[in-house]
Amino acid sequence: MSLLEDLKWRYATKKMNGTPVSQEKIDYIIEAARLAPTSSGLHPYKVIEISNPELKAKIQPVAYGQSQIVDSSHLLIFAAYDEYTKDRVDAPFAQQAEERGLPAGFADDYKNNLFANISKQTKEQHFNHAARQAYIGFGLALAAAAEQKVDATPMEGFVNAQLDELLELDKLGLKSVTILALGYRDEENDWLVNLKKVRPNHEDFIIKLK
Repeated sequence: MSLLEDLKWRYATKKMNGTPVSQEKIDYIIEAARLAPTSSGLHPYKVIEISNPELKAKIQPVAYGQSQIVDSSHLLIFAAYDEYTKDRVDAPFAQQAEERGLPAGFADDYKNNLFANISKQTKEQHFNHAARQAYIGFGLALAAAAEQKVDATPMEGFVNAQLDELLELDKLGLKSVTILALGYRDEENDWLVNLKKVRPNHEDFIIKLK
């Protein structure tokens, strides 16, 4: 039951106190995202780790002035592929073959069928699919932060195109999806810290089909 207790402890921290989070804990949180499952094992996103105060200050206006951007210890930017290319689809299967000692081309039928279907889609559809995979890792990072008793603020409140330009993500073939601010709560100045966590009632949340 420890995971549920960790999730009850966490909340979307509104005010952080600037205390640094150890690199060991940051690495643990990122590793949780790295280990996340993704569709067809493509893992079509990256995590950008930012701790530089000057860069965080440049990001703050792009994020509507939210204080957590600069008061956090670290920002994790989840950025997804802007499109699926043949190389990007080939790469994870080649890695599987190498690390699992499988013959080259072990999954060619599956891979070629996958890319044939992907090729029929638009770049926007590619990004939307990749972004959904990024959110799986994002959720696990949130849970890992709670386990480590690191406060976190999930943030969609920013201008994606401006952040992409600032970080030059187009050069990496990436587009920003969401931001995870990590740090420690300012208990004296965060209006949300002592309020009851409110979620849908269990009976309203679950639909049982028999």
